[in-house]
Amino acid sequence: MYVLECVDGSLYTGYAVDVERRVAVHNAGRGAKYTRARRPVTLLAYAQFATKHDAMHAEYCFKQLSRDEKDALLAAASRSSLEQALRDLLL
Repeated sequence: MYVLECVDGSLYTGYAVDVERRVAVHNAGRGAKYTRARRPVTLLAYAQFATKHDAMHAEYCFKQLSRDEKDALLAAASRSSLEQALRDLLL
């Protein structure tokens, strides 16, 4: 699971096996429709999960947060890791 910041300041969240490659695809304009019009994008954080299901669940939970809650979670992730911040959120 990864979190991008778009050029307009908005956030985009997705999941991928190869995050760096996926970010390059977004920046090339071949990623999600949302990011095509908001390039370039910058990778803010990413988390690794054991299964696709776990990654998709974390992505869903992240998307349910308000912008302020997302910003707080990303700030917490900068002190430890996105995986830990998400685990703390999901517990």
